[in-house]
Amino acid sequence: MTKATPFLLFDGKCAEAFRFYQHILGGELTLTKVADTPMREQFPVEKHERIIYAQLKNGAIDISASDWMASPALEPKQGNTTAIYLTSETGAELSPIFKLLAEGAEQDQRTFMELRPMPFGVYGQLTDKFGVSWVFRAEK
Repeated sequence: MTKATPFLLFDGKCAEAFRFYQHILGGELTLTKVADTPMREQFPVEKHERIIYAQLKNGAIDISASDWMASPALEPKQGNTTAIYLTSETGAELSPIFKLLAEGAEQDQRTFMELRPMPFGVYGQLTDKFGVSWVFRAEK
């Protein structure tokens, strides 16, 4: 079953923000730094302490986030720091949704990444033709 939740982007303050949200909302907090993943070699050393994945879960509350990882050519600003996060057990379940949302999407490397295998499952992202950002992740 595909599930949609909010996905937030922070500019270096993801851990601080999510610890604050956990203090208020309670629940289980997961924080993964770039340095703690096999992907660390793909990022400059100055981004290794940034959060590549955060999740706060408490009952029906499920919010995910990361710190901004894009190049300086794409700066965070109001409107590009939120996304709809679609998750599923398999990439096969997300693939048709990704393809349909990709129709008319700007296929810029900063805003578009085909679904592909990653160390944590299948991942992809795009900004659709209406300017809405979507992030996709599947366990398998």
